[in-house]
Amino acid sequence: MTFLRKKRVFALLLIGFLLVLFMNSSFIGRKLYPIYFEQEIKQSAAKHKVDPFLIAAIIRVETNYRHHLESKKGALGLMQLMPDTADWIVQSTNLEPHAQEDLLKVDVNINLGSWYLSWLNKHYNGNLFYTIAAYNAGQGNVNKWKQNDIWDGSQANINQIPFGETRHYVSRVLYYYEKYTNLYSDRWGTEGSASVQNKEALD
Repeated sequence: MTFLRKKRVFALLLIGFLLVLFMNSSFIGRKLYPIYFEQEIKQSAAKHKVDPFLIAAIIRVETNYRHHLESKKGALGLMQLMPDTADWIVQSTNLEPHAQEDLLKVDVNINLGSWYLSWLNKHYNGNLFYTIAAYNAGQGNVNKWKQNDIWDGSQANINQIPFGETRHYVSRVLYYYEKYTNLYSDRWGTEGSASVQNKEALD
């Protein structure tokens, strides 16, 4: 092998090594998977005892941090809350009343959405997968799947979820949840402000 060829091989190996290092860097990872509205997420997570990375993952899948979105079904804001659901949340808590347009405000939307996640988590006894599925499909559907043994609420059997949209939704939320937890736990000084029974299944 000529000296010039050896230099080329060495340069290619060095580039490959740097690329691997580049892709494994937490700094680069956070650039690829950013979390916006950190303060609002952390505050609501602490207030309602919800894992902040779960909130961030829900937001990422729902709207990719675009806070002025309104769905065709009428869901509003970062966490895509239906006005009826938001009204029920306010009536069920001591949270302040709001106008429908307030759901487009970042702090209001994250606060109400985080409370709802906390409620779902308690309703399903800490089952992360039921919680995420119910956020998308509604607890009425998830309750039927649970009671009729259609889906056992495990990650291994997500393919048993009858709704294709919800199967995809749960998988995507879990993907970002794991990414955020791995990339931001050290920086945020937490592994989440609330434990869930099935979180170990992701580790």
